[in-house]
Amino acid sequence: MSSEHAPPSGLRVAFVAGVAPGKWFHRWEERFPDVPLSSEMVDDAQQLAVIRDGRADVAFVRLPVDRDGLHIIPLYDELPVVVAPKGHEIQAFDEVPLAEIEDQLFEYDGGPSERLDLVEGGAGLAILPMSVVRHFNRKELSYRPVTGVPEYAVGIAWLRENESDEIQEFIGVVRGRSASSSRQTSVQKDEQEAAKQRRVDRAASQSAEARARNDASRAAKSARSGRGAGKPGKPGGKGRRPGAGRRRPR
Repeated sequence: MSSEHAPPSGLRVAFVAGVAPGKWFHRWEERFPDVPLSSEMVDDAQQLAVIRDGRADVAFVRLPVDRDGLHIIPLYDELPVVVAPKGHEIQAFDEVPLAEIEDQLFEYDGGPSERLDLVEGGAGLAILPMSVVRHFNRKELSYRPVTGVPEYAVGIAWLRENESDEIQEFIGVVRGRSASSSRQTSVQKDEQEAAKQRRVDRAASQSAEARARNDASRAAKSARSGRGAGKPGKPGGKGRRPGAGRRRPR
């Protein structure tokens, strides 16, 4: 962000388990070292609540979600895996069809950590994003890719009513825009300021040129007026009418 603008207060970012936002945080710190960024990992059930209640400015969320009042940009897809206790028969396969394990799945609406607790406790099998299973890294569990289910999607979300410069800059960082990209908010503002200054300079230049032309025109008129003084007749004298002084014939 341009140093000519007021310094922003900071940015608060939430993310669900399995998302690894470190690379984006690192780019932010390199690009905006004076703009503090705080982060918090939240359960999937809280991924939108933290935005709506003001605890976070933006959030990396697992899709699909209720889009009401939100901007949402999908970022990437995640591989689904089936998770089982160590020694389960899924370990004999490279990937497992959903039909083979569907009757062993259990229903649970809680967070991923609690679901893994239930798998470890023998409640059954669970299907989760691979990134989530790797994040928690339970030594007593094993997992395999599962076919026949859609991939999980990750996106970034923020309130439609919140269009702060900090959020727009962060979205640009996440989407891979360079610091000099014309789509970055700070670059757009700098370009607008530069364009405004060019207009001011151009107007001043045109005004100076107009004054110079007017001065030259007045000088030329004055010179022509001086050369024409005293005519017709002798210089400095009054002119005589043609035929003046001749006597009329009687």
